[in-house]
Amino acid sequence: MPDTHIPLTSLHIRDFDSQTDSIEELTRLLNKSYQTLAEMGFRFVASHQDAPMTLKRMENAHCLVGLQNGKIIATILYYPPASAKGAPWYDQPNVAKFGQFAVDPEYRRQGIGDELIRRVEEMAVQDDAKELALDTAEGAHHLIRYYTARGYRLVAYTQWNQTNYRSVLMSKKLT
Repeated sequence: MPDTHIPLTSLHIRDFDSQTDSIEELTRLLNKSYQTLAEMGFRFVASHQDAPMTLKRMENAHCLVGLQNGKIIATILYYPPASAKGAPWYDQPNVAKFGQFAVDPEYRRQGIGDELIRRVEEMAVQDDAKELALDTAEGAHHLIRYYTARGYRLVAYTQWNQTNYRSVLMSKKLT
């Protein structure tokens, strides 16, 4: 297996460009990144979605991608307060959210995910959001620990129709 450690300075983060970026490549990244969760028994939409579903989930969102040598290795969707909908916590006028967050497994534990979250936190502050929220599977304890370590706290539970697990909604107060 090749050495996939990259200096964070060589990671290029930018908006997804529908003219030059491949929605199929982005979808493959999501499927691959969520495969571990699928193997744990969690049916996250991103573990099995197709390209049209990826596009649908990008509606009303701002999609960032992380590239290494022109290859998409990470992504995150940011929904500003007016677009963060679906659960009572998200429906509040001052709550932004992020989702469809993925880092290629070969590039994890290098700070790439932290950098993507930092970027969407900045976007939320610029949009005058008071909170930035997310949801994940209640049983995905490693993810809950990851988000908790970054200042997110449990605020609610919800059950999405498309998943086979109860979700925890986590949120972080923004300054």
